[in-house]
Amino acid sequence: MKFIARITGRIARLALWLAGAGLILMTAFISAQVFFRYVLNDSIVWSEPAAVILMGWFIFLGAAVGIREGYHLSFDVLLYFLPENIKLWLYSISDLVVIAFGTGMVWFGSELARSAWDVKLPSLGVSGAVDFLPLVGGGVLVVLFSVERLARRLAGLPTARFGETDLVEE
Repeated sequence: MKFIARITGRIARLALWLAGAGLILMTAFISAQVFFRYVLNDSIVWSEPAAVILMGWFIFLGAAVGIREGYHLSFDVLLYFLPENIKLWLYSISDLVVIAFGTGMVWFGSELARSAWDVKLPSLGVSGAVDFLPLVGGGVLVVLFSVERLARRLAGLPTARFGETDLVEE
């Protein structure tokens, strides 16, 4: 299990680096667009659709890593009063729901990508499927990281929870 945690930890770290790079690149594209539009009185036609695609990637990559690291918001007041074994069951049910959601992201994102495959984004010159790839990629990571959390719990290992130290890469 620790070997798998190291691999998923590396995947999560790579996803965060890519998300950060996407955020920086999106900021650069939008800044260049503002400069070109208001200073040079010209426009960069590809900057807005490229920025939106990058935004999709850094949102979904960051959200998936947030699941792995336990940084998503939750309503857990009741959990403070329950015994540990019931908490673990509720956490597992939550992870199963997140797996179902991630599976839906992959399934329906793939359907959307297939339906837009023959459409060309005029300003970028690429397939319209590119718009939906962040949904699919993020969904794959959501499922992967949620399955990891379930497997760790079944093995009796801790999982990260909001506000706690990182336990997943022991």
